[in-house]
Amino acid sequence: MWTLVLRGGARVVVVAAEWYDAFGVVTRGRVQLELRDGEPGPVLGRDAGFWLRGTGVRALRNPGRRTARVRIVTRPGPSHAGQRPVRQLPNDGGTT
Repeated sequence: MWTLVLRGGARVVVVAAEWYDAFGVVTRGRVQLELRDGEPGPVLGRDAGFWLRGTGVRALRNPGRRTARVRIVTRPGPSHAGQRPVRQLPNDGGTT
């Protein structure tokens, strides 16, 4: 288990192969799911849980100014040892 920290306006690309069996829970702030076609998806608030496997979500974005935090839980196992399931991109100012 680890924590993904998204500063205000930050965006993180979801790589499906790296998010295999990952479950996220928003523990602070709000996180918006960006859909495969680039359209904005739902905004999830504190205590919202979500799977990304098979959903077509291509990125997570913090739509607010305050830092958001998401706890990421993955199954233990040799295929996940030492992996972090997302790549942090530079803050793009909230644009896609």
